[in-house]
Amino acid sequence: MPDSTEEGKRANDEADGEVRGLSRRELFGGAVSLTALGALAYTYSGRGPVAEGAGVTPVAAHGHGGHGEIRPVAAAAPARPGGDIAPSVRELEPFRDPLPIPPTVRLRESGGISHATVEMKTSWVRLHSQLPRTRMWAYDGHYPGPTIDVRRGQRLRVTWTNDLSGEYPLPVVELPFETGSDPYQWDRPGKEGGEPRADVAALPPWVAVHLHGALTGGGQDGWPENAVLPGDSQISEYANDQPSATLWYHDHAMHITHLNVLTGLTAGMYLIRDDEEKALDLPSGRYEIPLVLSDHNLDTDTEGRLNGGLLYKTIVTNPEGVRLVRPFTGPYSVVNGVIWPHLDVEPRWYRFRLLNAANMRPYSLSFADEDGNPMPEGSVVQIGADAGLLPTPVTVDGDLIITPAERIDLLVDFSAVRGRKIRVTNEFATPPVPYVMEFRVGNRGRGDSFSVPGTLSKSFTKVTEQQLADTPERLVMVTPVSPPDGQMWEMERTEAPSAPLPVDGIVQIEQPGGEVVTYRRTARMPNEVVNYYVEGESWERWTFLSLEPSAGAFPHPMHLHATAFQVIEREQWDVSGFQYFRLEDGESWGGGTVTPIKRVEVDEIPPEERGWKDVVQLWPGQRIVVAPHFTNVNGRYVYHCHNYEHEDMGMMRPFVVMPSAVLRMDPHGGGGHH
Repeated sequence: MPDSTEEGKRANDEADGEVRGLSRRELFGGAVSLTALGALAYTYSGRGPVAEGAGVTPVAAHGHGGHGEIRPVAAAAPARPGGDIAPSVRELEPFRDPLPIPPTVRLRESGGISHATVEMKTSWVRLHSQLPRTRMWAYDGHYPGPTIDVRRGQRLRVTWTNDLSGEYPLPVVELPFETGSDPYQWDRPGKEGGEPRADVAALPPWVAVHLHGALTGGGQDGWPENAVLPGDSQISEYANDQPSATLWYHDHAMHITHLNVLTGLTAGMYLIRDDEEKALDLPSGRYEIPLVLSDHNLDTDTEGRLNGGLLYKTIVTNPEGVRLVRPFTGPYSVVNGVIWPHLDVEPRWYRFRLLNAANMRPYSLSFADEDGNPMPEGSVVQIGADAGLLPTPVTVDGDLIITPAERIDLLVDFSAVRGRKIRVTNEFATPPVPYVMEFRVGNRGRGDSFSVPGTLSKSFTKVTEQQLADTPERLVMVTPVSPPDGQMWEMERTEAPSAPLPVDGIVQIEQPGGEVVTYRRTARMPNEVVNYYVEGESWERWTFLSLEPSAGAFPHPMHLHATAFQVIEREQWDVSGFQYFRLEDGESWGGGTVTPIKRVEVDEIPPEERGWKDVVQLWPGQRIVVAPHFTNVNGRYVYHCHNYEHEDMGMMRPFVVMPSAVLRMDPHGGGGHH
C-alpha cells in the first residue's frame, strides 16, 4: 500500500521518477524527447556495484500469470569454455573490434521448393575482445543469426529447430529507482545488489520464430502461442511473393519475447530480391552489409569487472499502488553482435541494410568524423524503408531516426572522406557512451562509377482515396503508460453516455467542424474476442491515436503482421481531456475523456514514410492513418506495439484474414467491420 504520510508521499514521488525533470512516462514509455536529451547524457565513470542490500524487495507480480511473489534466486555461474579470458576491465574500449558480417544460410533445392534448417542452440559468443565469452541462445550459433537471401517467388521452407539447453541465460534484476543517480541504474552494468528473479531463471527454452514483414499464411507466421520446446521444430513455408525488401526473423514467444530476444534470439536478416532492384545496379557483394542494432547490459564480478554475463536490469516503481517495470535499455550499443565495432571501408559507395532490433531504444544516428564534421551533403541517402524500395531517394541531411523493428535501406558514399574515421553516434536518449560504431575510410581505392538513380521503384503507386472508398476503418487508441500500463483499445462509434464523464472506455472526439463523436472500447487484451475480420485481397484504413500527453515519452512502433501499408495521414492532437481514474472497487483503473480530444495540427508525411512500411512511429499525442493491403495472406495474425515489453504486457491484439466468399458466410454479419 502507498505511504499516506507527507514524508511517504515525497518518497513515493521520488520513486515514481518525478525528479530532475524525469517523469513517470519518461521512465516507462521512454526517456526523453529529442529536445530534452540533457537529462540522460552522461559520461560513463566505470562505477562498480553498490553495497549489498541495495536490491529490490520482492513485490507482487504484475501480469496475467498470477504467479504471486517474485522470489530472488542465486544463479550459479555457468562453466566457461576452455581458454577463455578472465574478467579484467571495468570499461570497454570503443571501436576496438571489427564488425562481423553474419554468414548466409545455404539453401537446398528439392521438389521445386528451397529448404533450410536453422538450429537454435546454446553458444558462447564474444561481444567484445576485452570480455570473457558470453553464454547466449543463438540461431545456428551466430549472434545475430545468419542471413537468408532469396529471390522473389522462390518458395522456401525453413525448419526452425529448438536445440537449446541449459539454464536460462538472462538473469533479471529489478531495483527501486535511485534518485539523483548519474548515470541511472539501467545505464550501469552489474546487478548492484539486486537478486535475480526465480520465475525468469525457471523459464524453459520455449521459442517461436516470426519472419517480420513476410506475406505468408497465418500458420507459417510464428503465432506467439505456438512456441516449441527443445527437441521440436517449427516448420514454416514462405512464398516470398512480394517486392524486394529487408525482412528479418526474431523470437515472438507469448509473454516472454522481451526476454528471449535478449538471450540472443534477437534477429537474423532475410533479404528478398527482385528484377526491379537488380536493374538499379546497387552496391553489392562485399559492399552490401547488414547492420543489426541493439543494446545490452552486462554483469560484473564482485570487484566490479565485466564478466561477460548477460544482464536484464531495470527499475520498478509503484505509482499510486501500481507496480510498473521500466522497459529494457542498456548501456552498450551492439552492432552485428559486437559492442562499438569498426568497419574498414573503401572510398566509394556502400549499401547498408539497417535494422533496429532493440527492445525499446530508438536510435537517432549521427555521422561525423573524429573532429565532429558531418558527412558531406548528399553522401548519405535512404533508398528503402521496411517493406521495399522508396519511389525516389531521400537525402539524409540530419540525424537518421529509426525506432525498434524499422529498417532503413541506406547508401553511403565515403569517397569524399578518404583517410577519415566516421563515427556513428546515437543522439537520442543517449546511453553513457553514445557511440554505435566507426567507419575507417581507406586512402586507397579507385572509387566507383555508381550514382544514385533518380527513380528507385517504378512499380510503386500511391494509394488513392478511390481505392479506400467504402473500406473498413479500424480505430485503435493507445493509452498513456502510467499509472497503469499502457493499453491498445479497439474502438467503435456509439451514443454519448447518459452518465457524467469520465466513463471507463468512453472517448469523445471533437471533429474539425465542432461535432462531438463518442467511441467506446470493445477490446484491449490479447485474449479477448477477435473484432477485426479482414477480407483477403482488400485495402483497409487503420487509425492509431496516442492518448499519451507527455512530449517526453518514447514513440510506440506500431506493427501489423501479414501486410505492408502506406502512411496517409499524420496529425498532432490535444489529448489532455483523457484521464485515468479509480473504478468503484477502489483498486482497478479505468480511463476515459472528461472533455473531448481534438486535432490541433496536420503534419506532412515525411519522404522516408512515403513508401511501403510495416512499422510506423506513433509519437505522443499523434494520430496516424495507414492504408494496409492484405494480399497473398490468409489466417490468424496479430498487430502490436514493437516495444517488446509493451507487447508482452498486453499491447497486442489478434485479427483474421479470410477470403471474401468465406467472410460473407459469417452468420452474425459484417465480419467485424466498423
